Formats: sequence, C-alpha cells, structure tokens
Amino acid sequence: MAALLSCRTAALGGQLYQCDCGKEHFAYHSCNHRACPQCGHADATEWLARQRRRLLPVPYYLVTFTVPEALRALIRSHQKWFYPELLRHSAGALQDVARAHKDLGAELGLLAVLQTWTRDLRYHPHVHCVVPGGGLSADRLRWVRPKQPDYFLPQRMLAARFRTRLKEALQRDHGPRFRQIPAVVWRGDWVADVQPVGRGDGALKYLAAYVYRTAFSAERILTDDGHHVTFAWRDNRGNQRTTRLTAEAFLYRYLQHVLPKGLQRVRSYGWLSAAARARFERLAALLDWRAPALLPPVPRPPPECPCCKKPMRRVSRLPRAPPGHTA
Repeated sequence: MAALLSCRTAALGGQLYQCDCGKEHFAYHSCNHRACPQCGHADATEWLARQRRRLLPVPYYLVTFTVPEALRALIRSHQKWFYPELLRHSAGALQDVARAHKDLGAELGLLAVLQTWTRDLRYHPHVHCVVPGGGLSADRLRWVRPKQPDYFLPQRMLAARFRTRLKEALQRDHGPRFRQIPAVVWRGDWVADVQPVGRGDGALKYLAAYVYRTAFSAERILTDDGHHVTFAWRDNRGNQRTTRLTAEAFLYRYLQHVLPKGLQRVRSYGWLSAAARARFERLAALLDWRAPALLPPVPRPPPECPCCKKPMRRVSRLPRAPPGHTA
C-alpha cells in the first residue's frame, strides 16, 4: 500500500521540465510495484514484443485450468505453496496428456500465466496456458502436428490429470492440509477449457495486460465518495456491469490479488523454457523458421507543454523524500 500511495508523487522524487514559454511541469517517478494500477505498461509492452518474436508459424491454443470453489479458501490461505503448484501441474497435465494421446504423442512448449481474479475482483485462481499446436517427437527428430486441425487435446482428460497431479502433490507434501479438503472435491469434475486462438498473438496481448499489473485500473472507478467505491466491469457476454462496495471491501478485494514476494506469475515449460534453448532451435529448424529481429525500444519523448504544445526540456531532478515521509 505504501508503494501504491507514493506512486507518481513527490515522495519518490522526479524531474522538473520547463518550456520556452515559461511553463513548468513536474514528472514524478513511478513506484514500479507489480500490483500498482498506474505502472507496468512499458514492461508489459516489452514482454509482449519478446513473446511475439517466439510465435511459431503454427496454430495456437489457450488452455485454462480452474480449481473447484471448495479449494479457493485453502489456496488463498497458503499462496506460497499453491500458486507454484498450480502453474507446475497445469503444465504437467498438458505434457502428460500430449505425450500419451494417440493423436499427438509429443512434447509441448507452453507459456503459463497465473490469474487470481474475476472481472469484478472476486477471488478465482486459474492458470492460462498459451500452447503451440504441435510438439517434438520423443526422438526429437520430427515436429508432430495434431491429426485434426480443429482439435488439440481432450478437455476432460486434461482436467482429470490436473486434478490427480494436484491431489498427489498435496498428499505427498502436506498431509494435514490435504485432510482438510472434503473428499467430494476429488470425485467431482474439474474444468480445463481449450480454445483455438489463431496464431497466438491475440492470446498474448490479452495476457500481457496482467503480467506486470494486477486486477484493476483506476479508469474503471465510476464514483468514490470516501465511503463507497463504484466500479465498472464487463460480464462474459460483454455487457457492462457495476459493483458498489464499501472502501474496506474494495481494498480487500483488490489486495487479495497481490502476489507473495518473489513469486513469478509467468513461467515457461517444455521446449519454451529458458533451459531448453537447444530443443527450441531444433524445432525452429524443423519448421524452417527464424525469429524476426528484435527492434530497439523507442525512446520516450519529453512531455508536451500544455500551453504551446512544444516539447519541454528537463532542467533539474527532484530528490526522493526521506524514509518515512510521504507526499
């Protein structure tokens, strides 16, 4: 909260710009906290550019793994253990089913992103996986495509394998915690949704908005009277809805999505992982594909004078406030 409250205020220091017409402008520094709704745009843009360079000339799929509602309170109370496990076993379920399935039988490469919120900020942990439609054969000599272009992997099999892997991990590592879970959770049907997403660019663009930012942007706040906050959101059909919460309830909904310190929301697996460069280069050769050149970042222009619309020049730097002081 301290980081978010000090973002783009004098507490973090900044730079003073001046125009030839005499107008001055203070540009305060950002907090760069990954939960800040004002920060992360530049980082997300750079991340998206890096991921786009690795898009292969094959169809892509967005696979989403969701846990039952009965598990959510336990996950929220033990985030440091559960969040990495959700990522690991979502990827593991995809790899297990892809290797064993008669229509594929290959190793996948995938990008997994953890998301914990719904559009109205309720707690709903799930994992999105962006997966190229195909993989490396067991001998790593062939690129294997799905036999049916409009069908990738069976959803029910993926969901069952994800459930089994997570259950086994809980039994092995956290027996007392496992015994808190009602047995019906493991007997019910879990959800894995597989959707084709063309060449993958749209799915990456959707996920980039959440990689370096959390669940919310200030533009969605419609009213704030000091006691209640009303914000807008869209349901699954695209209809605009509004939610009105007390200030405390709004903060609770927002802050429950701040990740534990040091935990990475995005991870790569299979031949897309950082440790699998040789395998990625092999499949690139098999597909006769080369990554496009990485364009240098465009320098950020100086601020524009609000009076004469001319570029302003920087004339001095503003120091940070002493520790313990806020703007």
